[in-house]
Amino acid sequence: MRKSLSRRTVLRGVGTAIALPLLDAMSPTRLLSAASPKSDTPLRMAFFYVPNGAHMPDWKPKEAGFKFDLPPTLNVIAKHKEKFNVLSGLTLDGARAHGDGGGDHARSVAAFLTGAHPRKTNGADIQNGISVDQATAQYVGDQTRFASLELGLEASAQAGNCDSGYSCAYASNMSWRGPTNPMAKETNPGTLFDRLFAGSTVKETRQAKTAREKYRKSVLDFALEDAKQLHASLPAVDKRKLDEYLYSIRDVEKRLNGAERLRLNEDGVPDYPRPSGVPKELDKHSELMMDMITLAMQTDSSRIISFMFTNAGSNRSYKQIGVNEGHHELSHHGKSAHKQEQIAKINRYHIERFGYLLERLSGVYEGERTLLENSMIVYGSGISDGDRHNHDDLPILLAGSAGGRIKTGRHIEFKNGTPMCNLYVWMMQQMGAKAEKFGDSNGVLKLT
Repeated sequence: MRKSLSRRTVLRGVGTAIALPLLDAMSPTRLLSAASPKSDTPLRMAFFYVPNGAHMPDWKPKEAGFKFDLPPTLNVIAKHKEKFNVLSGLTLDGARAHGDGGGDHARSVAAFLTGAHPRKTNGADIQNGISVDQATAQYVGDQTRFASLELGLEASAQAGNCDSGYSCAYASNMSWRGPTNPMAKETNPGTLFDRLFAGSTVKETRQAKTAREKYRKSVLDFALEDAKQLHASLPAVDKRKLDEYLYSIRDVEKRLNGAERLRLNEDGVPDYPRPSGVPKELDKHSELMMDMITLAMQTDSSRIISFMFTNAGSNRSYKQIGVNEGHHELSHHGKSAHKQEQIAKINRYHIERFGYLLERLSGVYEGERTLLENSMIVYGSGISDGDRHNHDDLPILLAGSAGGRIKTGRHIEFKNGTPMCNLYVWMMQQMGAKAEKFGDSNGVLKLT
């Protein structure tokens, strides 16, 4: 029996530490059955938030169970229908006013992962609850390089008045380490790249970054010898996996740097610098962040991720899909057919971006399952209809089969008013957290 390769093996170079994907050599005796949820493959959880609710007639399927037709919004990810469940009836009571008046957008984000009702203030006395990602990270975060990753396409703010007297801290952060500690998002894909592939010391990392930029080198140049030695010792199937993984790193670097064509140095490694900056095009920005999420999961750098497409109440326009008006403005449609049509376009655009991630995760195999199958990923909003500002019967998807623990390809209708946190208790339990209650939960969601 050949010796098992450590799951924590990394390719090292000056200022570089490239974590590896799951290889067969890391568990040579593993017999993983696609029908069994028990394996040594880690489970991941992630949360994706979109603002301003959804055009529900184009979102919610009419039929329940396995035999349902995808409505127009979800039809853009029809090829992945068997890989996710649509969940209806889930509710965020904490996002409701409860006597506090306006501010549904800020409350919807603040409550989305906490289930709490945030204190209405635009001062320093913010008060929310711990979010499910951070609560889970307290149990399993020490098993990875990063206990959790907080990401998005718009920067976080920690002060200011963003929604009817609610602090911008509520409107722009969905992850909370504690009642007064929002976790700011990383929006720069180049900075995230550095975090994932940084060396063991700050000094080494800075020196390597300077050298890469000066000599237009890839992070792989610095770990080339390690990569060659490992490649030579691997079985054929792992050599292919390693090659595909390293190529994906090269591809991300190239696209982030804006290089138009691949230039190879004498060792056959792409010759371009570490990427930097935030792309101006939303398509490019979102795809690169989804690529980073895939790499983070694939290398087991983190098993817990949160992602905000935009901040609460975003009034961004989407001219690239023919929507010139602001998103928030359109969400107050007043039953205008034109505005509802435009909202539906934005919804389809967001779910299409999410579909890109599903495609990437579906292409990475870990034993008999894909990275997507070994995940449970929540996608949705803390508002249902943007015009009504209601927080019941939310637009929610749950992608991935949680390592074979649930069957996908269903529309599951729960009783309207079922706490969203009931889902979170179930997810925490699957991750190994000892949780019987979270937020405003009153039970555990039944998904089997």
